[in-house]
Amino acid sequence: MQIYVRYPHARNYVVNPMGEHYDLKYAKKATAIFVLLPLLVMYTEAVLIPSLPTIQKDFNITPSDASWILSIYLLVGTVSVAVMGKLGDMFGKRRMFLIALMFYTIGVTFNGFAESYQWLLISRGLQGIGMAIFPLGFSLVREEFPPEMVPEVQGLISAMFAVGMVIALPLGAYISQNYGWRWTYHSVAPFVFLMLIISYLVVRESRYITPSKFDWKGLIFLVFFVVPALVAVTRAPTVGWTDIQTLSLFGISGVSLIALIFVERRASSPLIPMDVISSRNPIIANLGIMLAAFGMQMMSQANTYIFQMPAPYGFGKTVLETGLLMTPTAVVMLIVAPIVGKFMPKIGVRFFASLGAALAFVGLIVMAEYATKASLWEFVAMTVFVSVGIILMNVSLINVLIFSVERRKMGVATGANSLFRNFGATWGPAIAGTVMNTYSTVIALKVPPYYIRIPTSNAYTILFTGSAIVFLCLSLLAFFIREIFRNKKVS
Repeated sequence: MQIYVRYPHARNYVVNPMGEHYDLKYAKKATAIFVLLPLLVMYTEAVLIPSLPTIQKDFNITPSDASWILSIYLLVGTVSVAVMGKLGDMFGKRRMFLIALMFYTIGVTFNGFAESYQWLLISRGLQGIGMAIFPLGFSLVREEFPPEMVPEVQGLISAMFAVGMVIALPLGAYISQNYGWRWTYHSVAPFVFLMLIISYLVVRESRYITPSKFDWKGLIFLVFFVVPALVAVTRAPTVGWTDIQTLSLFGISGVSLIALIFVERRASSPLIPMDVISSRNPIIANLGIMLAAFGMQMMSQANTYIFQMPAPYGFGKTVLETGLLMTPTAVVMLIVAPIVGKFMPKIGVRFFASLGAALAFVGLIVMAEYATKASLWEFVAMTVFVSVGIILMNVSLINVLIFSVERRKMGVATGANSLFRNFGATWGPAIAGTVMNTYSTVIALKVPPYYIRIPTSNAYTILFTGSAIVFLCLSLLAFFIREIFRNKKVS
């Protein structure tokens, strides 16, 4: 197998100890793109949440149907990140990055003009293909940026996910309420198109391209593993975890997973190389990111309900006020993430991973005990403290992965990592929804619908305690990380 290695010819470059050239001027320009993209994408995704009731009414669909507007993006995206990651290794990560971003742009544009529920599902599916821009972007940063810049840039990228969510909740609610849900997409589509043009002009092709055959068998078994599992998890809080349909879907997924592992171990050019994702550091990063996404989603759902539920079960804030109260968390994460990335090569990734998980564990234990007893600003302070721990963990895990995998396999490695992240992010809301339905009470309102079922304090205690246990496991897992900056140099 021949591997093509491209070195950029530029005047403003640095050379690392391995003799590889890196263009600093290009890296600084490309950083702006890779940092702004998660902000834009998370904004685009989060503005949909306040609009779901309106969309349900406009298309005359059930709440279960409306949930598929969110789920279809995740289903398509989970397959896309693995497929596009592999294609990026085969044909060039820039090429696949631009294709994925093009699909995302088309999907966002079509969403705003959707005339039917089916149309909206198709355009959301096109958006899902675009989810691959993140693993491909992580790969391009690792390959084309000076290694000493990578941890800091990855930290900024991780922080911008939270910033995008915070901006989107209040702004999306305002736009949807005053101009209609379609304008949430009309307002963002020009910016997504602009990012596509700028990316085409600025982003360079990856230097490592490995031509090979595409693994069609692996793709088939991946689809039959991912889709039934995510459908089952999404439907379980509504139809029941022991429902025959739920159990059947889990069964199909489990059998397909066994077949996928069997096929991939024997494939000459596997879609998901088992040796890449199961070696020590990558498997820790993959399991870690799945657990972190799971714990974070459970905590986030509980936080949202506490902010918005009426007293004495919450603080009774609007969506706009909730977004503003989450701003301190985003600001702190935006400050902390690049600082951690800057010092990580000097101090070590294992230290920050362990510290982050420990901070999140302590903060969540405190929230489990005092969240429903605290004042508003005491609760905000708790969420900020926990979020610092989470961002330390996330920045550490992505750097553990990208500095532990051969760069010619970076696409499949980051794609598989995104697959693990999506599984964790899907299970989090499903478990949270089940817990809040189980531990809930009905209260009377003075306005329609006059009665509403809301979670009790027991639900929040269980969710925060469960999240704390997840991060306790992560703190133990972090001790097994093989130090990637052992020599205090990155290459």
